[in-house]
Amino acid sequence: MTIQMNTGTQNMGIAMTTEAHSVSINSPALLRLMQLSSVSLPVGGYAFSQGLEFAVENGWVKNLAETRDWLSLQLAETLTQVDLPILRGAMEAAQNNDSVRWQQWNDLALASRESSELRLTDTAMGEALLRLLKSLSVPLPENIIHRSDISFVALYAWPAVFWQIPFDAAASGLSWSWLENQIAAATKLVPLGQTQAQLLLGELQQDIPRVIAESYAVAEDEIGSTLPALAIASAQHESQYTRLFRS
Repeated sequence: MTIQMNTGTQNMGIAMTTEAHSVSINSPALLRLMQLSSVSLPVGGYAFSQGLEFAVENGWVKNLAETRDWLSLQLAETLTQVDLPILRGAMEAAQNNDSVRWQQWNDLALASRESSELRLTDTAMGEALLRLLKSLSVPLPENIIHRSDISFVALYAWPAVFWQIPFDAAASGLSWSWLENQIAAATKLVPLGQTQAQLLLGELQQDIPRVIAESYAVAEDEIGSTLPALAIASAQHESQYTRLFRS
């Protein structure tokens, strides 16, 4: 199977090709990508709203349009500027079996989380993924197996490399699973109707190829995002009186 990814120029001062490029992924790798991207993956992504619950409670997000704005900004900032560049670096380290370099990417991922809850989201899912990878016999370096502070985004690199999933495809899967979980949370919180949720998912998924393309231009020393409302919402959610989500 071939996955088409469209790239385009972006406004970070580094030109990128405007030609479409394709990523070949064979059937076993494709099936593994689907497994990693599935909402049934037992890593608990469904339990985290990443600040959305407080944003709804506080009246910042009240309808479909405001939900779209909330999520599209995170796609453009957090995924483009943090998660996907870190995933790419972590996959390069895993490809070279360089666990020391991978730990640097892991630490950068955790340092980029702007609240204890956003960090908890990453590490709780990372710990769950680690348990799963052990049961699936995915080989991991000893110094990673015994870590207690593992970023889900950074750890995602090891099964992607082991199962021969190329970066663009792995980034698509990671972005898709994040988006699907967030829209599922919005469906309960805003609330959105099921049809509205599917329309929003169909609309925002079209941004994923652009987000991946733009992430290539983010150098290691440029990784980071500034989303004050997200950080405030996540921090305030830690002490919210009633809540459905862990984060």
